Amino acid sequence: MAEITCIEDLRVLAKKRVPRMFYDYVDGGSWTESTYRANETDFQHIRFRQRVACDITRRTTETTMLGQPVAMPVAIAPTGLTGMQHADGEMLAARAAKTFGIPFTLSTMSICSIEAVSAATGLHPFWFQVYVTRDRSFTADLIERARRAHCSALMVTMDLQVFGQRHKDIRNGLSVPPKPTLGNILNIATKLRWCIGMLGTKNRQFGNILGHAKGVDSISSLVDWTKEQFDPTLSWQDVEWIKKRWGGKLIVKGILDPEDARRAVEAGADAIVVSNHGGRQLDGAPSSITALPAIVDAVGRQVEVHLDGGIRSGQDVLKATALGAKGTFIGRAMLYGLGAQGEQGVARALDIIYNELDLSMAFCGKTDIREVDRNILFKENRISDF
Repeated sequence: MAEITCIEDLRVLAKKRVPRMFYDYVDGGSWTESTYRANETDFQHIRFRQRVACDITRRTTETTMLGQPVAMPVAIAPTGLTGMQHADGEMLAARAAKTFGIPFTLSTMSICSIEAVSAATGLHPFWFQVYVTRDRSFTADLIERARRAHCSALMVTMDLQVFGQRHKDIRNGLSVPPKPTLGNILNIATKLRWCIGMLGTKNRQFGNILGHAKGVDSISSLVDWTKEQFDPTLSWQDVEWIKKRWGGKLIVKGILDPEDARRAVEAGADAIVVSNHGGRQLDGAPSSITALPAIVDAVGRQVEVHLDGGIRSGQDVLKATALGAKGTFIGRAMLYGLGAQGEQGVARALDIIYNELDLSMAFCGKTDIREVDRNILFKENRISDF
């Protein structure tokens, strides 16, 4: 096997090892995928200001996110169907995050349940992302389950009231478990590692939903429930309700506009995540990194502003930090590692990002990530665009 040196190497390996419908679920966006691509490519327009003759002997990337000490300003983002990239995927990713010293965020639409992840990490606190469903009693139950699992922060995602049209998922007939079509059978048969892993686990459904939501006790009822439950009436009053019911740290994800950022603060957010859902919702929306500075200017002194979308390297983390983000989230970079090599692959992805962050910070003459600001960026950057 070739040496793994970057996140792209993990992506290539994951594509070989993960069934097509689940790989495409990760590596794709809505409609033309222009926003999905911009999330990544817009980072490339930002240049660093290289400095020399600075004492860079002692460097640290340690900081805090929501008051929690972290080894670097990176957290694992909530990603649906993680357990379809690799058997027990959420449990493996959570363990890798715990070992590295960064937060892990579990999605409502995970394959492994809140309780399974909590047990797999030895009750180590993690963050939980909740979708507001039409059945508010189910949402309330999720919040209580997160509390019992010792989750230290709750995240509410605001930009999935309706689904963006994702052509790859439609063409592949995405489903959990995969439908036994000839095409699926032939493709999955070539993914021996994946098949062996799935045969060895009982986690093959949406563990937070099946057996917990009213009337959902089978695969067919689960499909119907999922289609019906995302709520187009979601409002800031719902965020206030969640904050009151939860009582702890609340993160609001899916913010691209400064006015929405201010509304999130008013509703009780302790942190907001600048995010366009990985380019999977409104195609043509701005990339996360271009939306970041205006939101930092609007609310950055009141709450922590984090960034999600397009992070493929430690250099991306450093650029987001320079533009005001107090933390960043990785979704696809983690999933590529997971699909490629399981828990070891997630750990490798984190090591890659850490090394790139540390070295790039050194080249910019900085030794402490907490002291990084826009001064590390080259003056001819189109700062007005970021």
